[in-house]
Amino acid sequence: MDFSNPLIVQSDRTLLLDVHAPRADECRNALIPFAELERSPEHLHTYRLTPLSLWNAAGAGFSPDDAVAVLKEFARYDVPQAVEMWIKETAGRFGKLRLIPAPSVLVPYKTAAITDPNGENTQAKEIKEEYLYLVTESRAVFKEISASLLVKKNTLTPTEYKAPEENADAHVTEDEKQYCFLLHLTDRGSIKQELLKMGWPVKDDVPMADGEPLEINLRSKTLSGKNFDVRGYQREAARALVGDKGAGTGFGTIVLPCGAGKTIVGMTVMDALKTSTLIITTNISAVHQWIDELLDKTDLTADQIAEYTGENKTIKPVTVATYQILTWRPEKEGPYPHFSLFRERNWGLIIYDEVHMLPAPVFRVVAEIQAIRRVGLTATLVREDGLQGNVFSLVGPKRYDVPWKDLETSGWIASAECIEIRLDLTEEKEIEYAVSEPRKKHRIASENPAKIAVVSELVSRSPQDKILIIGQYLDQLAELSKMLGAPIITGKTPNDERDKIYADFRAGKIRVLVVSKVANFAIDLPDASMAIQVSGTFGSRQEEAQRLGRILRPKERTSRFFTLITRNTVEEDFGSNRQKFLAEQGYSYRLIRYKDPSDLDPVTAGQ
Repeated sequence: MDFSNPLIVQSDRTLLLDVHAPRADECRNALIPFAELERSPEHLHTYRLTPLSLWNAAGAGFSPDDAVAVLKEFARYDVPQAVEMWIKETAGRFGKLRLIPAPSVLVPYKTAAITDPNGENTQAKEIKEEYLYLVTESRAVFKEISASLLVKKNTLTPTEYKAPEENADAHVTEDEKQYCFLLHLTDRGSIKQELLKMGWPVKDDVPMADGEPLEINLRSKTLSGKNFDVRGYQREAARALVGDKGAGTGFGTIVLPCGAGKTIVGMTVMDALKTSTLIITTNISAVHQWIDELLDKTDLTADQIAEYTGENKTIKPVTVATYQILTWRPEKEGPYPHFSLFRERNWGLIIYDEVHMLPAPVFRVVAEIQAIRRVGLTATLVREDGLQGNVFSLVGPKRYDVPWKDLETSGWIASAECIEIRLDLTEEKEIEYAVSEPRKKHRIASENPAKIAVVSELVSRSPQDKILIIGQYLDQLAELSKMLGAPIITGKTPNDERDKIYADFRAGKIRVLVVSKVANFAIDLPDASMAIQVSGTFGSRQEEAQRLGRILRPKERTSRFFTLITRNTVEEDFGSNRQKFLAEQGYSYRLIRYKDPSDLDPVTAGQ
């Protein structure tokens, strides 16, 4: 026991981090790979160990012994033996089940026949059906799965192992040969999903398909003549994904802060694999940014890159699409016609940009195309819909993560100060708030008229900053835009106009820009040094990550992230949930109770 240590490990698998203790920052960074932050009040932050957090850590090569060693190093009291055993047993489940190749089988093609030109003779056509083995060394695991619905519905079939001719040496143990199931190749993704729900994460050791070759090389100088070097952590992230291009590599999720160059990681993976690539991102502005970056930093030509959006549906060796076009359908319960994009070419790589935003319908396709190498790029694995498990099983486990503060210390992202300003409602609004239903309460608090004056004061006190004003409600944003004489971008802004405004902001022609949540994702505004968040989406941690990320491109001045919150309302509760993300990444959160402009002096003096 060391009473100066910062961590208290409890038998219910919660971890209490004393943020005032020596080595608290070091401990927080050590917990990031395998623990999830639950609460972050002033003095004690609460983390929890979960099966998914341990399996993601295992996917990145972080062993259960590594996790136990971290707890023992930083624990104030002895680590409960039950917790240590649970970590080893739970993390050890990853890899107990493996998917490996099985022999293909020629079967009659029953739905069609071949007819000669005279229509006189027909013959059955044979096609090759492809299968996989699900193997385990554990008889108990084999029996548990044998008793499951997966076997009763004939999705999995207990079978005798037979090595495929094309892969006779499949590195299968004698026990795995004995405890073996057969499944159809097309069930690969859905089986992984179902087994994850049963508490058995599958290690997918089936080699990925190579796809259509495409020569892609990173430039040493950009088109403008600037030197271009891939940073060390970007190369490490790409290497963790690509591996040796053998079985068990080529798929997974990369977690890096906004501003750390996730796009460059994606291009580095493309350079390593040299194959036809489909890139899917959040909106048309992000599509254009990807295309601009590819032309600027690789030797791809404009003739090799296509845009597949609502405005332009072209397919080329490298195609950049939006999630919106993929999930569009003419009828509410009808099929998704643009899902065919996944099969239009022999893709060798799919990049899911902002993978935490992957729409639920797209998971259906992701489950089908498990043979294609794929990478998910994100600043946070948090999903408000709770589908982190689908990202793990279908896109792949976390392969690389790095603490935001480590990148800040190295100068790769800007230092940032996070400040919450709490304001009162007027007496009239307080009465309206008190009698409203819950959803209306959130809007009343978010659109507190007092926020307008505070925004104006912050902008006038910060003449050297390039400022983003971010919000949820369009009427509020329109009022701010009019008051400040600043352009506004919402979902209704035409894409051409949107791109022009972003370009003017980057060029310094615009100092203040008002944006709705359309600017949360995949937008590169490198010179933004201050953000004022006037309203948000019900305490979304992923939204907080993205909005903070808008101001983290490296710069000489410290970036400032202001959040305006109405006191004694649901906004305070939602705000505390968003703070979890900032605390998890090591950012302190300064609170100011606003009564008059002088209350802003401590955070604007000298600006």
